[in-house]
Amino acid sequence: MRALIIDDSAVMRKVVERSLRQAGVELTEVLQASNGAEALDVLRSDQQADIPLALILSDINMPVMDGLQFLEQRKFEDLAHGVPVVMITTEASEPLVMRAIAAGAKGYICKPFTTDQVKARVVPLIRSVVTA
Repeated sequence: MRALIIDDSAVMRKVVERSLRQAGVELTEVLQASNGAEALDVLRSDQQADIPLALILSDINMPVMDGLQFLEQRKFEDLAHGVPVVMITTEASEPLVMRAIAAGAKGYICKPFTTDQVKARVVPLIRSVVTA
């Protein structure tokens, strides 16, 4: 399975990847971006990949382009259509969560998080993509 992890902290991207693996997600490739603009570039260049992305995990608060702007632009450009996006953030305010869901997020995980939370919120999304 291929995943894209978007966070301005390289350490947090590694933490997310490790948590996915510990949750039993079999990752064959992990693409990374440090902000929403980089992530859009990754998605644009990845459109012809032999194996499509199965999951996107994104922080909300990032420089250049935040996670909500990324979601909105991804939707506008119809990039990685059908690929579930999970927001990973310290922000849990209802307006932000509602905006993220309106822009296409399928869920969110609040930092700090546990492997069990990742497993509970991410694995069902991956299963729904694989069986679709």
